[in-house]
Order: sequence, then C-alpha cells, then structure tokens
Amino acid sequence: MKRILFLFTTLFIILVFAMGCVPSAIVVRERPVRPAYAQPPAPSPAYIWVEGNWIKRGHGYVYRKGYWVAPRRGRYHYSAGHWQHKKEGWIWIHGHW
Repeated sequence: MKRILFLFTTLFIILVFAMGCVPSAIVVRERPVRPAYAQPPAPSPAYIWVEGNWIKRGHGYVYRKGYWVAPRRGRYHYSAGHWQHKKEGWIWIHGHW
C-alpha cells in the first residue's frame, strides 16, 4: 500500500511540474502577415539563412527579422517555424535545430 501511495504521489508531482514547464501558446484569430524586407547578403557561403520568427509579446506576436547563422557541427538541420491552425485560431510553432 505504501509503495502504491508513493508511486501515485511521485507521478502527481511529476505531472504538476511538467504542466508548469510547458509554455502556453498565444492564440490569435487572424494569422499575421510577415513584413517585407530585403535579405542581407550571407557573411560566407557556408552560412544558413534562418527565416524570421514571431515572438510572444503581450497578447499577440511581433515579428523578428531573419538572420544568417553558422551551421552546427554534426548532423543537424534547421526546421523553420510555421503557423499552425487550431480550432480557436492560429499559434506560432518555433523553428528548431
């Protein structure tokens, strides 16, 4: 009995901690339009262009322009961020390596 109680208590604590660590998404009714700007030249041919991202600000998003970045060592590739449609509206899914 003590073992089962310990197991449930541990799982409850892990669940509460995990829920608190998940960033909440901001849902917007209309998908924002990316502003137009000129892409600067690459510092070297090896660099990778990272498309602009949408950053949470208040109850919405603001756009951060794209930038050049040196590639990571190893078998990494960059997956660009994108808008995902939900029942309530749109949320931004950040890009990642």
